[in-house]
Amino acid sequence: MNSKYNILIFVLIAALFANCKEATKSQITNANDYNAYLNVSENETLERARQNEVFWFQKLEQTPNQFPYIGKLASTYSNYFSATGNIDYLKKAENHLIKVNEITKYNNPSYLKSLAYNYISQHKFKEALEHLTKAEILGENLQETQKMLFDVHLELGNYEMAHMYLLTFENFSDFDYLIRLSKWSDHKGNLVAAINYMEKAMLIAEASNLTPLKQWSYTNIADFYGHAGDIEKSYAYFLKALALDPNDAYAKKGIAWIVFSHEKNPEEALRILNAVTETYFAPDYFLLKAEIAEFINDETLVKEQLDLYENAMRNKTYGDMYNKYNVLLYVDSKTNLEEAISIAKTEIENRPTPQSYDLLAWTYFKNGKINEALQIVEKHIINKTFEPETLYHIAEIYKAAGKNKAMKPLKEELLTSIYELGPGMEVKILNL
Repeated sequence: MNSKYNILIFVLIAALFANCKEATKSQITNANDYNAYLNVSENETLERARQNEVFWFQKLEQTPNQFPYIGKLASTYSNYFSATGNIDYLKKAENHLIKVNEITKYNNPSYLKSLAYNYISQHKFKEALEHLTKAEILGENLQETQKMLFDVHLELGNYEMAHMYLLTFENFSDFDYLIRLSKWSDHKGNLVAAINYMEKAMLIAEASNLTPLKQWSYTNIADFYGHAGDIEKSYAYFLKALALDPNDAYAKKGIAWIVFSHEKNPEEALRILNAVTETYFAPDYFLLKAEIAEFINDETLVKEQLDLYENAMRNKTYGDMYNKYNVLLYVDSKTNLEEAISIAKTEIENRPTPQSYDLLAWTYFKNGKINEALQIVEKHIINKTFEPETLYHIAEIYKAAGKNKAMKPLKEELLTSIYELGPGMEVKILNL
């Protein structure tokens, strides 16, 4: 055989072998690992909530003066919400918590904190702060209150206050302290430290053998590993979370993201998400499916999922929970841009964080108001957050403003964050 053809065959075989190695390297998930979790016939959390609802409702009917039963019902509805993502259950819990707080004249720290926790879930952070401040003054179980105050101040962008509260309960052998120190480290842009503290917290959770703590630890450490590019560990811990609770929608969503963003298998990601949304109804899952559908140019599916999201948003009980999503949706579709500006300003009023200011800057930018967007970036955003989505918005604004020197390091950072941002963002980042 001609040596020229021998060389050609060798090159083709080498290329094929390299491609196979690359495919093997990128393939982390295995449908056999998670298929059993996609069609689970029983939901223990939901069934337990149903039993508790009947039990406490009957107890309250028999003895209407026993107001603690109202608190028990509120807790039951919160569990319903966790299991289904149905906002109506969260509002039912709120109504019961308001009632029990009115009965106790807002003088019971436990009920105040329960209502604050409910408000945190609804993104009503100022209302949560108000009730936690009352609980702090009352003083009972103060450290638990201080931990929640850290959470709320961090969400509100009151970073000095958040750090002050973090110092009040410093204890490196305490699970609650470690998870908050991890969150603080992540906020400061120190992902290595954030992972280190979360791993320590996870060891405590495993030693305690308390399922809720282990469950929470596994999904959160899985997120952190994903941010750090350790996709294998991320996948492993999402599976561990599912082994504890086969109905964990968040863990399934995490696996779907790995399949979509890392393995570039959008059809399989949609299969996973379709199984989730059979029983779990949080509106952001529709948006994720729309994003994947857009990646594969399935315009029919994109429209279907966006319609489902818009129908969900007609339920006004969501309040401001989906402000961020609504702003980005309006901006991306170039519709209701004035409404997007109004919502972004509302979000800044609710929680003046760099991420909230980013929504306004991005909306101004998309409206052609480059100078206004740039001013917001320079005053409220740059060097104050390390979220990839926000960094991408800053980079686009810098590029439009001719600040290429300032944009270049952002582009380099973003190229390491494509997994987090999704495969649809790769071309946009390369074009910066």
